[in-house]
Amino acid sequence: MNPTRVFITGIGVAAPTAIGTGPFWRACLDNVASIAAIPAHWLNYHHPASTLWAPLPEFDYLHYNINRIERMQIDMASVLGLCACKQALDNAEFPTSLKDDKKNTFDIKGIDPSRCGVFMGTGMAGIASFAFNQAFHCFSPIKELLGEGSRADHLLRMPARFNPFAVSQIMPNSAAASMGIKYSITGPNTTFANACAAGTIAIGNGFRAIRSGKCDLAITGGTEYLADEFGGVFRGFDIAKTLIRDCAKPEKANRPFDQKRSGFLFAEGGAATLILESEKHARQRDAAPIAEVAAFAESFDAYSMMALDPEAGVIKKMIRDALDEAGLTPDQIDYVNAHATGTQLNDEVEARVIDDIFGKRPAVNATKSLIGHAIGASGAIEAAVTALSIRDQAAHACKNLDNPVRDLNFVTTPAPCEIRAALKNSFAFGGHNAALVFVKP
Repeated sequence: MNPTRVFITGIGVAAPTAIGTGPFWRACLDNVASIAAIPAHWLNYHHPASTLWAPLPEFDYLHYNINRIERMQIDMASVLGLCACKQALDNAEFPTSLKDDKKNTFDIKGIDPSRCGVFMGTGMAGIASFAFNQAFHCFSPIKELLGEGSRADHLLRMPARFNPFAVSQIMPNSAAASMGIKYSITGPNTTFANACAAGTIAIGNGFRAIRSGKCDLAITGGTEYLADEFGGVFRGFDIAKTLIRDCAKPEKANRPFDQKRSGFLFAEGGAATLILESEKHARQRDAAPIAEVAAFAESFDAYSMMALDPEAGVIKKMIRDALDEAGLTPDQIDYVNAHATGTQLNDEVEARVIDDIFGKRPAVNATKSLIGHAIGASGAIEAAVTALSIRDQAAHACKNLDNPVRDLNFVTTPAPCEIRAALKNSFAFGGHNAALVFVKP
């Protein structure tokens, strides 16, 4: 019996270069990047070696069915997830109707909510709210003792009261739960906290739920928001020496796969949601597939909390397992959207793996060269890019790639690209690896 085919029928994106799938994808093909100086007030608390990040643009929450009260109750990672979710549902042409005006919840027309699941990845959703609420708890007595007008006023930009929704804000499952509540989805609702591979793993598990017959429809992806008031998350990565060190020329600083790379560009956050449907479900409503998910594989290095295993044997096996499930050989992969953080070891290992398995034939690019690294959201955003690349038969460039770490078929200018099958890799702190195979439907 042939396995159930799984189609991507809708995509939503919130990224540093743009909010909205269309604007985001146009920015990719126009080689637009996001990079700026970190918030000046972070320097009140520490003096990092890296001074650059990829900030998010502002956007209208109301446009994405998120009202003022909800914005106060949920972490920004959940807000970004809801933003991407509405986009994806609209993109897939699922009509929604208001269910409860007071709760601001909706029904999705034409689906069985018990046969729809939510599968979301995140590295540390809620961390910004945690830092802010705990700072209020710990430091407001100090501010009171020092008095108004003291240096504490400058340092501790606290709200008037402790947020009564602090617990729900900081729960990592809040983003997935917010989507399920917002759209009245009663099927499985699962959060994957696998650091930088979380979004890819979430999509893979949504794919498996449909393949197994448990779901007809899956809302999948990843979300992250890392800009805590004090720059504490940024400081953690900076002290670990993973962030860009060469900040003298910001426009050239972010350079995955380049010999002069000096670390990854910290993104304020981001989110991407992919609507997955069984072939039968998509055909019944005459939905136009963007791309097809053909396989998913994951593995674990059991090597280090912070670094890839240089031997990469576990990663290579995972990729070959994904190809086997898809029924493809390495020479049938036309495009690889790489994890490509811009760190010394990871880029070297990944480039060698691509070379060993695929050689110089497939086009290779690095979406992080445009938007930085959004941790748990990165794999989902890059999966969206891979699907859009298949749809439009085009690939964006690896920005600032002047001296490649290895002689591969890197895309250095945005260009048309024949893509029948593609691979998306993700690797994470802790040793988590994941791969998705996409094909032209």
